[in-house]
Amino acid sequence: MSNLSVASHQAALLDATAACQPNPHRKGPPRPADALERIAITAPSHEITDIDQIGDSLQMLAERGDAVSIYPAGDSTPILARILWVHPEEPRFMLELNEGAVLPLGRCTFVAMLQSARFQFDLSADWQAEPGHPTYVPAVFPERAVVLNRRSTIRLETPLASTFNASFVLFGNPYELQLYDVSAGGVGMRCAPRDAAGLHIGRKLQRVRLELGVDTVVICDLEIRLARRFRSFLLGEQLQIGCQFVNLSPQMQQEVERVLARMSASRR
Repeated sequence: MSNLSVASHQAALLDATAACQPNPHRKGPPRPADALERIAITAPSHEITDIDQIGDSLQMLAERGDAVSIYPAGDSTPILARILWVHPEEPRFMLELNEGAVLPLGRCTFVAMLQSARFQFDLSADWQAEPGHPTYVPAVFPERAVVLNRRSTIRLETPLASTFNASFVLFGNPYELQLYDVSAGGVGMRCAPRDAAGLHIGRKLQRVRLELGVDTVVICDLEIRLARRFRSFLLGEQLQIGCQFVNLSPQMQQEVERVLARMSASRR
């Protein structure tokens, strides 16, 4: 690479870093006490394959400057890093390794804490630091990630290109929100903040109509247990709303369990 090409590449890197890094006042470099263990194979976890959700998770880690523990294949001692930025349009991000750290060639397992649950994925690459920036290492999004389950029941991500919606009326106003996951204990919904007026933690939603794929409708009451804003990799500013079933009838519970069984079978 010529001197001119190297200079142009470094300038582009600095421009990308300035444009993509949303919070310049992040935490300092991770310390040994910040290291996380890998998720055990037998631990209850759920899989994420949606690129949008993976991008959102990486962006959240970048904004907070949280520690990422990187385990090279066959090594029980992690290399510590954090995510410098996530590209706003392309499925790639920039790692910032601790000073003096080097990633060996091949597969590595990445572990981070995502809203009190461990988030983990594998990547394999010929890891190369950016010229002139030995601690900056580019990476692409993983095809899948796993999250250690925090719920008492396993949740499943709704399939792409399927009809999974929640519709209800609150204070005379109609709502229709997209479902992003389903479990035996409740559902997760998301929408733009402008469409979420009145949807606060603790709010009871009555006579909610859940469309759970083809020809399956469940009528239920829900209680909002979680509401948080996040920036979607593809959809922009979004609100994530986690809801718990309230006094779900045995008949409706059976419908939910049939849907979960169908979703689980389709993933095998």
